[in-house]
Amino acid sequence: MGHSDKPTQNPPHFQGDTGQQPVEKQEDFDYKNEIKGWHFFDPHIHMVSRTTDDYQALADAGVVGIIEPAFWVGQPRTGLSTFRDYYNSLIGWERFRSSQFGIQHYCTMGLNSREANNEELAEQVMEILPLYLYKEGVVGVGEIGFDDQTALEEKYYRAQLELAKEGNLPVQVHTPHRDKTQGTEKSMAIALEHGLDPSMVIIDHNNEETVESVLDQGFWAAFTIYPFTKMGNQRMVEVVKKYGSERIMVNSAADWGISDPLAVPKTAALMKVQGIPENQIRDVTYQNAIDAFGQSGQIKKELLRSLQEVDQSVKYEGNTVLRGGQQPRTNKNSVIIE
Repeated sequence: MGHSDKPTQNPPHFQGDTGQQPVEKQEDFDYKNEIKGWHFFDPHIHMVSRTTDDYQALADAGVVGIIEPAFWVGQPRTGLSTFRDYYNSLIGWERFRSSQFGIQHYCTMGLNSREANNEELAEQVMEILPLYLYKEGVVGVGEIGFDDQTALEEKYYRAQLELAKEGNLPVQVHTPHRDKTQGTEKSMAIALEHGLDPSMVIIDHNNEETVESVLDQGFWAAFTIYPFTKMGNQRMVEVVKKYGSERIMVNSAADWGISDPLAVPKTAALMKVQGIPENQIRDVTYQNAIDAFGQSGQIKKELLRSLQEVDQSVKYEGNTVLRGGQQPRTNKNSVIIE
């Protein structure tokens, strides 16, 4: 089921590839009913770009844990202090904000590929990065890898692989949007060259052309369900039908672009109605991500069995998720907006 590396539009949620009829019309498909009582883990979602409404929606859909990779925030950062503040937000305010909706928040830390091309600033970032890799809630080095596949991107990808190797941490690899197959193969080859065990490396943003090689070489294969640009969830169903669920995981990579933070539970629902066995759905939307990133020793699996009880009257450095007149949510079943 080959797919060109040229940019193509993905079908909307619950629709087949271009030219195919949707399995079921979205408006007739109550996905929440299909997954009622299920738990999900999204291993790649940029909540710093999302609202508290999204956290509420994630909790209501059964998402009990997330991983937020350090990434490019839409425009280049111009100084080391902006990186430091951003990293601090991932282990501070964002972790707290997630907890206020009963969701366990983890992150990966890294210098992203786009900003690796600013060598002067990248050198400074590399000096402080080790200070963050062993903080509570940090489950790996990421997201790192290639964008334009430049020499500087390779230089800092290699340097960060060494940091991961030294700390025995998983690596979350961003594969490029352009020349994806070439970039994916290069990413894996370099990781192997540096002596990393493929079981410690999560290759992200896969498609139909990369998945077989990633799995054959022993890496984890992550798929991003992102409207119009990466993978549609109907295509994801076909991937699982063909390859099974071993070492495959689904994420949303929801960020400041047009994206859907509920992509993981929606994909699970689509898999269910199309006959994917429930144990395989659980693997790709929950368990595999926990197993892969749990190698960091940071994920407390007992906390992922259900949404955690919350008290939104709690403050973080004097701030809360509430605004004037709003009532705190003191347990996972209470109503937030009244």
